[in-house]
Amino acid sequence: MASVNPFNLSDSEEEAERRPNETVHTERSPSEGAPGPPPGNPFSPPPDAEPPTLLLSSNRTSPSGEGSVSVAATSAMAGTAETRISVDGIAAQLLRDQYILTALEFHTELLEAGRELPRLRDYFSNPGNFERQSGTPPAKDQVLGPGGPLHRAGSISTLDSLDFARYSDDGNRESDERVAESEVTSQERKNFKSSPEIQEPIRPLEKRALNFLVNEYLLKHDHKLSSITFSDENDDQDFELWDDVGLNIPKPPDLLHLYRNCGVSVPSPRDTVDVSVGVDFGDLPGNCIAQDPPKKPDLLHQQQTEVVQELEYQISLLTNEKQSLAEQIKKLQSEIQTLKRTVSSPPPATLDLGSHNISNSTTTTSSIDPLSVPPTDNGQYLDIRRVSEPETNPDPPSSQNISHPHPQSHNKLKSRPPVQFDQPNRKLSPAFQQALLSFCRMCSDSRLGAEVSRIADSEESVMLMLGRCLPHIVPNVLLAKREELIPLILCTACLHPEPKERDQLLHILFNLIKRPDDEQRQMILTGCVAFARHVGPTRVEAELLPQCWEQINHKYPERRLLVAESCGALAPYLPKEIRSSLVLSMLQQMLAEDKADMVREAVVKSLGIIMGYIDDPDKYSQGFELMLLSLGDPSERVVSAVHQVFIPAFAAWTTELGTLQTALIPSLLARIEKLLMQGEHGLDEHKLHVFLSALQSLTPPLFAVVLQSAPFTSRAKVTGDIPAIEVTRFPRPASPLQDVATIIGSREMLSALLLLYDYQLEHEGTTGWDSLLWVVNQLLPQLIEIVGRINVTSSTCVHEFSRFFWRLCRTFGKIFTNTKVKPQFQEILRLSEENVDVSAGNDILTKATVPIYATGVLTCYNQDEDRKLLVGFLEDVMTTLSLSYAPLDSLKASFVELGANPVYHELLLTVLWYGVVHTSALVRCTAARMFELLVKGVNETLVAQRVVPALITLSSDPEISVRISTIPAFGTIMETVTQKELLERVKMQLASFLEDPQYQDQHSLHMEIIRTFGRVGPNAEPRFRDEFVLPHLHKLALANNSQTVESKRIDIATQLFEAYSALSCCFISEEVMVNHFLPGLRCLRADMEQLSPEHEVILSSMIKECEIKVENRGMADAQGSMSIASSLVGEDAKTKFLSKMGQLTTSGAMLANVFQRKK
Repeated sequence: MASVNPFNLSDSEEEAERRPNETVHTERSPSEGAPGPPPGNPFSPPPDAEPPTLLLSSNRTSPSGEGSVSVAATSAMAGTAETRISVDGIAAQLLRDQYILTALEFHTELLEAGRELPRLRDYFSNPGNFERQSGTPPAKDQVLGPGGPLHRAGSISTLDSLDFARYSDDGNRESDERVAESEVTSQERKNFKSSPEIQEPIRPLEKRALNFLVNEYLLKHDHKLSSITFSDENDDQDFELWDDVGLNIPKPPDLLHLYRNCGVSVPSPRDTVDVSVGVDFGDLPGNCIAQDPPKKPDLLHQQQTEVVQELEYQISLLTNEKQSLAEQIKKLQSEIQTLKRTVSSPPPATLDLGSHNISNSTTTTSSIDPLSVPPTDNGQYLDIRRVSEPETNPDPPSSQNISHPHPQSHNKLKSRPPVQFDQPNRKLSPAFQQALLSFCRMCSDSRLGAEVSRIADSEESVMLMLGRCLPHIVPNVLLAKREELIPLILCTACLHPEPKERDQLLHILFNLIKRPDDEQRQMILTGCVAFARHVGPTRVEAELLPQCWEQINHKYPERRLLVAESCGALAPYLPKEIRSSLVLSMLQQMLAEDKADMVREAVVKSLGIIMGYIDDPDKYSQGFELMLLSLGDPSERVVSAVHQVFIPAFAAWTTELGTLQTALIPSLLARIEKLLMQGEHGLDEHKLHVFLSALQSLTPPLFAVVLQSAPFTSRAKVTGDIPAIEVTRFPRPASPLQDVATIIGSREMLSALLLLYDYQLEHEGTTGWDSLLWVVNQLLPQLIEIVGRINVTSSTCVHEFSRFFWRLCRTFGKIFTNTKVKPQFQEILRLSEENVDVSAGNDILTKATVPIYATGVLTCYNQDEDRKLLVGFLEDVMTTLSLSYAPLDSLKASFVELGANPVYHELLLTVLWYGVVHTSALVRCTAARMFELLVKGVNETLVAQRVVPALITLSSDPEISVRISTIPAFGTIMETVTQKELLERVKMQLASFLEDPQYQDQHSLHMEIIRTFGRVGPNAEPRFRDEFVLPHLHKLALANNSQTVESKRIDIATQLFEAYSALSCCFISEEVMVNHFLPGLRCLRADMEQLSPEHEVILSSMIKECEIKVENRGMADAQGSMSIASSLVGEDAKTKFLSKMGQLTTSGAMLANVFQRKK
């Protein structure tokens, strides 16, 4: 719809003389287009309406477009005398009632009549009356201002003329980016209308364009630091490329040029249109302007009514347009279906292209080699080398252009006679004709003019034309829409005869988008695959791979990511020599050198695809090294891709080579053994995890090999009565490639093989089953030997091997676990006292074999008999280790690993209760120690119902050693439990240990309590620490001053030093500090003066700083509690503290506790 510029109206029609009492209306010739309403004006008639007549009263043109003359007093038209009013009164009335266009027409008529009116001249010359407003209807309480719906003209005082977004490919977004009037307050509207300098909010594209120009100005005038700061503040914009702004226009002149020329801006012709209206002022009937209307309706109500009518009319127009578009869509869909049927069917023999042999040759080719046409991929890709697309245009045959690559078609098209035109019977000289035609402004001297002037007459010339034009088209297409060019670029690159042009087009394809996102990369990859299918491996190697090689070190990771993904996507279409050499080397280089995690992840996945197509056995060692390199990558997403894609593909290749059991798995086991031999002074747990995780990912392929090489494999048949595989039969695979059903081929075949597998193991044995015998006789013994050599105190190693054995047993099944795995462990773990004779080297029960067997093998299946077997094994291990006075590390590791899973809490409590009621005091002591490990993970309900009663029972044991063993568990409860009643019970029990006279001389009990207080005190409840821990430590320190046995005295003093060092990090109230903490430190210093002078210096510094803080606390009580550790800020105190700390000969645990903080 053309928009009317009210400032560019001209009267180009002849005025028709009319009598004053005749109806006034304006006529147009059919060739003239009726002017449309101004953009955003809801009161303008539709474009197809009749030209409205001039209105001189409050009635306005209806939305239906029917204009009529509304007189001021219709009842007085026939009989009253004519009363003339002044021209200025008419103008004032029009402006007052907001008939702006009518007033403008009136002003034009007066100008043409030589009767310029100052009121109208002043009004239309003031740009403030025509502020640009929103196109939305006015609010209820808003009366349209003077410039209401009109658009403001370009002003030299503003940047309105710099409307960069006007020619962008985003379309007309003025109404979208403009602030709605309903969201602007009335005061802001008043300010907006009254002040021409206030502009509408800046649009996003305008902001980006101005940012670019400002940054360019700063750089040109050596404001580099300002430019850098400006770029940092707008980090979402690339100031090196104008295309990043998002406007589909060339870069405008610089800011200085725009400033110098801002006053001569010419409004765009797209915003204006010339219209002509005319009426003779003398023809106006006198009675039309003679009297005021007898009853003037409310202006606001009338405007609202007209808005509603206009909107209803627009709705009806949009509804009709919607119906029309729906019909067009249906028509186009039917045409698409017709074209698809035509393409899929042989070319019709009736098309007259000059030769019937074309159709015959195509049909013959298809019938001879039906597999020569690549798959069509659901109609998305067609073999454009062989399939012709006959034109379905219903025009006469002479106007049809049938695209066909055969030379017969080209010859036919090229040999057609030139078109003849009728020559006029004139005798003009050729020079005169040429000079005459030169006035037709045609351009053929430019590149584009030359392309336009010659039209392609064959498929080859079309390809040549596209090859020449596409490099100039691509830079002028919006970045966000450039993927739309991919089919055109690929088709041209596929069919273009010139290698140089094809290379340029493929270069454009890979550089089409600066930083392609996932969807855009997928589109490019899809196109590359389609290209590869059509052109074959030779051209893929010669044309596509060089593009990948050029981008391998691109600065943007998205472009390198495209290269990595392309190598995998193109792998099936490359020559096998290139696939296993050049492409493999490219990916290896990117894996080793690229810094972006997402690029290396894509490299690993592409390497996995390469491993699925490689067939050179000499590349096995390179593949193995790539596996180890990628497994050692610091990024978790890269390592995850290795397990999901690379290892399954590599294992499938080694299975075909027959090296999975002979080379791949033994190589990983050898590296694990070497790592354990080198790790006597410190095991590299990360490398162990890498190798063990690789073994774990190789378990499904190994089981598939066992099934596929079994004696019963040939008897496996897929029938309808085969039961489905249980969901929990196999561990959850990391990816579909690790699913045994995927490796075998189908779940039905796997189900049939599993039935025969279980029957074979249970009834027929493993005779002649070499692959399974290798697992039983070589793999399992070697793994069990490795398990016995790892450090049992390393919870990470125990956990890793436990999970590996769990997945191994779950994969190979319950029968295999019960008949092959458990017997080998049980043979080694003979539960007798001689098995823990460390002096004889027979200490297997103290090794990691115990926790790994308990947590990795016995927990695979959770039925009653399996749980009973686990409970019995743990009870036997606890009894044997206790009676043999052996270290309890293996039992502790079992409890820690099992305790991490709440499912086993009840089971572990059952085992410990067995120890609580055992006849041997040694076993009861062990049970008490194990409660300390279990308390942290068990919920408080179980602690209250099962743990505390058991500990209370043990705390009254006849053996003092058993009672002492319960103290760490009681302390852990105080550290972790929040129930007050439970804490009171534990507090009473600990108080009985400290205050009962029978324990006054129990040196070991006092040592255990002090050690427990130092461990749990910083994390315990503050009230428990202030009211119970610190007072009792003070008593113990005071009692130690009178200890006569020097060895006991130094033991207690050393333990107290560790406890006080740990508790010094806590916030202690002033009262407790003065009454218990400082006195306890002084008593401890008295012991250290005689026993350990190096400790005495540290204690003196602590006491001194503590006293200073206490004095300062009196002057600043509002500071609350303080931290003794943070008070050691004096340089002298710190120097003494650190120098003496290095001279201490106490344990490392004590030194660590000095700097412990409350968690």
